[in-house]
Amino acid sequence: MPTITFKVSAAEASLIRAKAKQERASLSEYLRRRATGVGKESALPGQERCEFTGAMIFSRQPGRKGLTTADVRAMLTDFP
Repeated sequence: MPTITFKVSAAEASLIRAKAKQERASLSEYLRRRATGVGKESALPGQERCEFTGAMIFSRQPGRKGLTTADVRAMLTDFP
């Protein structure tokens, strides 16, 4: 497998490593995904406070609609 190397500043290296760690990805995997645009952008969803209950909930992913009560009921119909 070919190896690609490139130089970055110390600050850039620190930022890249922090973002890879935030996504729970190896440095190689993170850079591959960002360079090719293939794969998950982020393994970890963000969190926000629910405006109705005040509980911490997962944020909606960009480009996706949020779950509705009807969606949840439909998913639970087959649940034992």
